[in-house]
Amino acid sequence: MVVFTLINPRFLLPGNLSFLTQQTVVIGTLAIAQTLIILTAGIDLSIGAIMVFGQMVMANLAVSVTASNVLPIAGQNPIIAILLGILAAVFAGAINGFLITRFRLPPFIVTLGTLSVFTALTLILFKARTIQGPEIPEALKFLGKTIKIGDFALMYGVILMVAMFAIFAYILRNTAWGRHIYAVGDDPVAAELSGINVNRVIFSVYVVAGFIMGIASWIYIGRVGSASPNADPLINLDTITAVVIGGVSLFGGRGTLIGTFIGAFIIVVVENGLAL
Repeated sequence: MVVFTLINPRFLLPGNLSFLTQQTVVIGTLAIAQTLIILTAGIDLSIGAIMVFGQMVMANLAVSVTASNVLPIAGQNPIIAILLGILAAVFAGAINGFLITRFRLPPFIVTLGTLSVFTALTLILFKARTIQGPEIPEALKFLGKTIKIGDFALMYGVILMVAMFAIFAYILRNTAWGRHIYAVGDDPVAAELSGINVNRVIFSVYVVAGFIMGIASWIYIGRVGSASPNADPLINLDTITAVVIGGVSLFGGRGTLIGTFIGAFIIVVVENGLAL
């Protein structure tokens, strides 16, 4: 940040700092899910595709005229649409977890496959149609609204992201489930011998990760103001990069969410600084 400020004094202006936090919000939220998975020595390459699938379910259920013939129940209450979109992401995460634990398949192979499946499913179900901002109810765009603090605009989605980082950091540090995640990632055989149900822990992590992806879907709609089936195709790599920069071991069992948060912010700072 010091280097970019010296190169361009506009870098630390309140408007640009607001933009930095808003750019971090989706990557940061998804990076929470990626961190939980990588701590178990797994990886999720379908994380972006599931987020897009979730947001398209939300948007198409909430608008008055849906793009899909498969979802003829358009015009639903926006809150119901949000919940069903999150549920769709949870179901997608559960599919990943089931395939990995039931058939003992490598997470890399499973999620590489489901990346293609969910991407294709989104395009087919919703006919590759973007739901524009004016069509989307305000409830779906709520997390994109901001609170003004002087010249700095704090987005509601950023507040939710920070709260989720704090909650899951506490869970990882202070609950049995969190300690089991570290144990499974560090040595699954030793974890099994100590009485931990390894498959149950891994499956639960993918389900919880799906829930986080569903929340990210809602945040994304608020951040962008629309829902596109082609949104952020490279966000998978950004989440993995954030986790690695934050010091989480790709071999599992080591790392913190605080590091992931810093890693996500570093990615956005570098991209923004180079663009100014």
